[in-house]
Amino acid sequence: MNQRILCLALAALLFALCFPVWGQQSAKIQQIGFLSGTRSSAVEGRVAAFRQGLRELGYTEGKNILVEYRYAEGNEKREHDLAAELARLKVEAIVTTGPTVTRTAKETTVAIPIVFAQDGDPVASGFVTSLAHPGGNITGLSNLSPELSGKRLELLQEIVPKLSRVTVIGSSIEPNNTKIITETELAATALKVKIQYVDVLNAKDLETAFGAATHQQADGVVLLGAVIFNSHRKQITALAIKHRLAATYTRPEYVQDGGLMT
Repeated sequence: MNQRILCLALAALLFALCFPVWGQQSAKIQQIGFLSGTRSSAVEGRVAAFRQGLRELGYTEGKNILVEYRYAEGNEKREHDLAAELARLKVEAIVTTGPTVTRTAKETTVAIPIVFAQDGDPVASGFVTSLAHPGGNITGLSNLSPELSGKRLELLQEIVPKLSRVTVIGSSIEPNNTKIITETELAATALKVKIQYVDVLNAKDLETAFGAATHQQADGVVLLGAVIFNSHRKQITALAIKHRLAATYTRPEYVQDGGLMT
């Protein structure tokens, strides 16, 4: 699924590049930016799929395309600095890996095309005017994240048949967090499950968040998507095991790192 999504993002990226100019200046190596809010090790699989997609479309790094990779490692100030750096390099386009860095890139430039690999609701996030007609300098893919939140809770109930209390761990600094919580609450009402929300603004608060789930006598945990979570997958899955909590995650990498389900 990751590979398919990134290949689609690549297609959008290539539309953003200026092909007529390339045709006239075939010797020129196109330069694009790749901006991630997390550390490189957290997105290794996705970067590999991105590179594979480039190769399948005839682009070889160092030969006819140059990718400037930038990783903010969860540091918001660094994120803005890196976006500004890519803008100064005058790259042909900037690929962003999530809503937080997409917003940063949007605030940095209105001239360079921006292609986001995924966003739960790009219209609500203010990135595009509509899905059919994005407008502006931004385009990309929606991963329907809010709509999937209820399904995650439903699947968790199948794993834990007597599920009655669930702790939802998220981060309010994520653009789509509020809408995802709303969708989860709607599903909880339908499934007759009581949910408690724990807001995590710093990775240091993760231990406290899982401790709160135990204190709330939760039967399970739903972890929402957040940049600060992606860099601490092994810690998070270990905490779920430590507190003996069935947990569902937003990305397959969590399961690869010991998580229960996605």
